[in-house]
Amino acid sequence: MARFLLLIAAFMFFVAFVQIGILTVAFDKLGLSADSAYLLFLTIIVGSMINLPLFELGNDEDSAAKTRILVNVGGCVVPVAFCLYLINHHPLDPVRVIAAVSVVTLLSWKVSRGLPGIGIGMPVFLAPITAAAVSYLLDAKHAAPLAYISGTLGVLIGSDLLHLKDLRRMGAPFASIGGAGSFDGIFITGIVAVLLS
Repeated sequence: MARFLLLIAAFMFFVAFVQIGILTVAFDKLGLSADSAYLLFLTIIVGSMINLPLFELGNDEDSAAKTRILVNVGGCVVPVAFCLYLINHHPLDPVRVIAAVSVVTLLSWKVSRGLPGIGIGMPVFLAPITAAAVSYLLDAKHAAPLAYISGTLGVLIGSDLLHLKDLRRMGAPFASIGGAGSFDGIFITGIVAVLLS
């Protein structure tokens, strides 16, 4: 219930920001209208309450214990789908996309740590600043979509996917890729990276 109320408050906060034009700037850089931005965020809000099961990992300390790996729709599936949309609708060089994603992935992997009872955590603004800087250096003309893609996919791969082995050592009963949905570092990183680019 508390999480649901937090999500409602987040949506109201988002609407207020769009009204004063801050997030509108970010979505405008990505080629989205205000209506499309509302729809995207609403999809993320609803999707953040849905976790889809993927597989189970054995626990290193107890062979009988398992960690269920889930994927969060709002924190992973929707942002990744939006990345694919951006790749298809912007003239981005695939080599530059791979390079930018690789840099953010490596950084996210290096600075992420397993936090007992929480999951995998990392400094919030390090990845978006890196994504924005690298994207601007690689392709200044299309820095905004490249920053969103590299920030989102870089954090997803480097922080979540490459740290699955840490979850085995932590002995968590389940872990969700994309974590807290709309407030996950994946979504925040993408939007902040766009604003900084």
